[in-house]
Amino acid sequence: MSSSIPRSAAVAAVVSAALAAGLLAGSASASAEDGAGVRIHDIQGTTRVSPLVGQQVTGVTGIVTGVRTYGSRGFWIQDPTPDANPATSEGLFVFTSSVPTVAVGDAVSVNGTVTEYVPGGLASGNQSLTQLSKPVVTVLSQGNPVPAPVTISSWSVPGAYAPAGDPAAGGSINGLTLKPRAYALDYYESLEGTNVRIGSSRVVGATDPYSELWVTVKPWENANRRGGTVYGSYEDQNTGRLQVQSLVPIAQQPFPKANVGDVLAGATEGPLDFNQYGGYTLTARTLGTVVDRGLERETTDKQHKNELAVATYNVENLDPSDPQEKFDALAKAVVENLASPDIVALEEIQDDNGAKNDGTVSAAQTVKKFTDAIVAAGGPAYDWRSVDPEDGEDGGQPGGNIRQVFLFNPARVSFTDRPGGDATTATGVTGRKGHAALTLSPGRIDPANAAWADSRKPLAGEFVFRGRTVFVIANHFGSKGGDESIVSHHQPPNRSSEEQRLLQARAVNGFVKQLLAVEKQADVLVVGDINDFEFSGTTKALTDGGALYPAVKSLPRGERYSYVYQGNSQVLDQILTSPGIRHFEYDSVHINAEFADQDSDHDPQVLRFRP
Repeated sequence: MSSSIPRSAAVAAVVSAALAAGLLAGSASASAEDGAGVRIHDIQGTTRVSPLVGQQVTGVTGIVTGVRTYGSRGFWIQDPTPDANPATSEGLFVFTSSVPTVAVGDAVSVNGTVTEYVPGGLASGNQSLTQLSKPVVTVLSQGNPVPAPVTISSWSVPGAYAPAGDPAAGGSINGLTLKPRAYALDYYESLEGTNVRIGSSRVVGATDPYSELWVTVKPWENANRRGGTVYGSYEDQNTGRLQVQSLVPIAQQPFPKANVGDVLAGATEGPLDFNQYGGYTLTARTLGTVVDRGLERETTDKQHKNELAVATYNVENLDPSDPQEKFDALAKAVVENLASPDIVALEEIQDDNGAKNDGTVSAAQTVKKFTDAIVAAGGPAYDWRSVDPEDGEDGGQPGGNIRQVFLFNPARVSFTDRPGGDATTATGVTGRKGHAALTLSPGRIDPANAAWADSRKPLAGEFVFRGRTVFVIANHFGSKGGDESIVSHHQPPNRSSEEQRLLQARAVNGFVKQLLAVEKQADVLVVGDINDFEFSGTTKALTDGGALYPAVKSLPRGERYSYVYQGNSQVLDQILTSPGIRHFEYDSVHINAEFADQDSDHDPQVLRFRP
């Protein structure tokens, strides 16, 4: 969040880079003495980039509507006598770097440089925030009424999200004239820096560690039964979402804790900011009250004795240095919320000393601490299999050496060991008389493939349940790091990280096809943190040729999610089935993503079927 990152050292460098990139204009001077004078709406202009960017301005007047004394320090001013153009904002952020000396209600005159600050830097693709930098501030009077807020509501936010980017500008919308009645992003941009208000609104993104939450002003928009807003396609971004932060320092007033489905009741009012971690953000001078709607964690059904239950769970960088409480909570979830599945594929199991970067790759202590906690919680004595990675070769937190691990209940299922698998040796497919088998079990799929560079390699294992062989492939595909956000100035945004996941999906799909070529009705499950949506190109590549089916699509659209990001409930974790698995029950077990208190940031997935 921008309010947690000081910008004083970064502004000059970003402005300089922007000038070089052509985002900013020259450095002439404009002032109130130049004819009609410079007003805030003149600085904001009718596009995302100020027509006066790079220029020195003097005598810019307005009423202070908000003061931020921490993080990105500064204050907002607003012209109490707006123009008639709905595309020009009447509010503006004044970046002071030090703690501002003004107060809400002060009438001020400001001299400074018009800059376009890009949160996250130019490479992020983020839109820029128009602001005054290096200000000289004169207080003209105090105790003035704050300009009445603009109410952001379901009827005021357009249903279309953003205009298509200008092909001549590389897909950017920066140079396009704002159409606030046509597009949601244009509407919010036309209010950048303005004093805004929302009424009672449903929470769609729980309070996070940075003291922020997400609400929607469109309660019907892709709503699900637990209160969230589902992200179901690249063309339906959920226009009613808005991030909320508080201008009051946490030491003075703790930020409220809210879960998805709760209500931020009453009026929330303050300037509309734009930051790196969510885009348009209501920085609340006055914050509503959270009303607890009692969201509860889900519990899946217990498998029948002749059903095999397979789960996948990203346990978020688990290592022995984590507090015992985290192990106990995760273990309790496996036993109670997941009903002790027969097989659990874990992602983000770190090595035995976590992020300490000393060459350690074994995770035996991590897994033992976890399996012991499961037994203590009343669960089965899980056995486990994995393949240690090469040090530093699989991405993730430096020194952590995250990997996938199979847990299995030996009282219900057996593991077929075929030795020889290691970090660099690929498992293959063999078979006789129409029965497929792995050459190495556990083994890694094609670890030398460039698709897995600096990323987790798939872990394949061969299990037997009631005499039937089941192949499970545990995955943790490349992250979305480097992708532009949906509030990018490129529309559609660039999703560069998908290129690697496409290669990874094709590699896994090809391996599954090898199994099915030997045994057409083989039971194959591809599970894990796919890091991509059920409608993505990654999922389409995994399912190519009908080799796999994304089981999450068997759920109603409102239940298809395992993760909540910026108020969008979305799919990242998946279980995909081969054609031989015709009948199954699938459950995305919502125990983390919607809650302020989380044991992991992912919800686990469970599939039950009869091999």
